Amino acid sequence: MSRQTISSPDAPKAIGPYAQAVSATGRLVFCSGQIPLDPATGELVGVGDVRAQTERVMQNLAAVLAAAGASFANVTKTTIFLTDLQDFAAVNEIYARHVGAHPPARATVQVAGLPRGASVEIEATAVVE
Repeated sequence: MSRQTISSPDAPKAIGPYAQAVSATGRLVFCSGQIPLDPATGELVGVGDVRAQTERVMQNLAAVLAAAGASFANVTKTTIFLTDLQDFAAVNEIYARHVGAHPPARATVQVAGLPRGASVEIEATAVVE
């Protein structure tokens, strides 16, 4: 199996021992969960504003996907992690705008906490043609 680490300067650097994404066999792309960090500063954006946080997360994911030669059109599965399921509608609205008319399979779960105090984290799997 061939395995390639994917990295984009337009997404935040990993804050732990993981890659932004990994491509396996040249077709499957596994994107690590993105939280709303500004790639330029490494700081959390939109503190207290789940809409702003979700927008930044989706921008970060888009950058990682682009570095892998993909886009949201290639995404087959996502998982959304929320610290409060009451934010589901707001997150869903922004998520839907980014994934477009043919959304991927998805799971959404509530978690006790996320890194850096984020309210939302999203991971994705894509297939590159």
